[in-house]
Amino acid sequence: MDVNALLERFLKNRVLTHVLFWLVLIFLYTQVFFNYGDFYVSFVNSIVLFPAIIGAAYWLTYYQIPKFIETKRYWRFAGSWLLSAYFFTVMARLATIYISEPILGTDQPLPNMWATVLISPDRLIRNYLMSVYIGPLIMASIKTVRWNLEAKKREERLEHEKQKAELNFLKAQIHPHFLFNTLNNLYTLTLQKSDEAPKTVVKLSEMLDYMLYQCNDKVVPISKEIQLINNYIDLEKLRYGERLDLKFEVNIDDQKSPIAPLILLSLVENAFKHGASGSVKKAIIRIKVEVTNNQLSVVVFNSKPVVVQNDQTNFKAGIGVSNIKRQLELVYPEKYTLTTEEEEETYRVELKIILQEL
Repeated sequence: MDVNALLERFLKNRVLTHVLFWLVLIFLYTQVFFNYGDFYVSFVNSIVLFPAIIGAAYWLTYYQIPKFIETKRYWRFAGSWLLSAYFFTVMARLATIYISEPILGTDQPLPNMWATVLISPDRLIRNYLMSVYIGPLIMASIKTVRWNLEAKKREERLEHEKQKAELNFLKAQIHPHFLFNTLNNLYTLTLQKSDEAPKTVVKLSEMLDYMLYQCNDKVVPISKEIQLINNYIDLEKLRYGERLDLKFEVNIDDQKSPIAPLILLSLVENAFKHGASGSVKKAIIRIKVEVTNNQLSVVVFNSKPVVVQNDQTNFKAGIGVSNIKRQLELVYPEKYTLTTEEEEETYRVELKIILQEL
């Protein structure tokens, strides 16, 4: 069996970890804290105190700290701790008098023993407070550190799930007009019994399969993203026909270079929505993708109509470049640059990313 797996299973067993903790603590008390030079004497003096030590430890760790410290009721904690400290030191003193001293033959009977113990807080503090509370302080410290680590892990897990949900939401925002227009074009081709209809179905099917099922991984080979863009461009060409002047250049030194899915498609789709959609003249779109030594460079240029389009779908405001920026912030924090240049009739966006396994 794997040692790490065995250790993890052991640490998850609370009973075993607590037993181990107290065995180690008994050893420390006997060999370090109460080392009288005689193992038997040290062991008896130590073990007799342990009911008080164990009681103080669990009371402090599982009641006082969660109830008062974590809720910032410090004065109540102070009052509670003083009362409990008095109780457990009295318990330790009485255990010493009535158990360890008779066993070791060092008992010295005193009149009114109970009263003497109860009204001697100075002796309790001097002789028993530290002895009783070394163990509880160690236990509380370990437990507090563990609670903090678990809380941090929970926060990181929640933040990761939040980012994952947000990223999935952003990925899902492929412009619905694209699907709507592609289906319309497919319907027209079907009526015309065009040979392009089956090809269109295949390309659309490949795109949907990729976006719905293959984009769940953090990264994909860039070759798949390029194929997705090619399919997208081919389907958009059906829509715009001769009204589209498009060039797509690809120069990649490693087709397996890892990249977060759908970021490139968002840039290309943005060019069509800003440029070709609504243009009365021939729309110009230039796309260039380069990868050299895991350095990605993408430049997308498009012409755009002078007349501002009525954005009824809030694409520019709600999806567009702001969507792309948010995806980059989630996936490639501090590892990308995104610049845009907008003129009256042109729009250019350049993206550079340091690619790596996420």
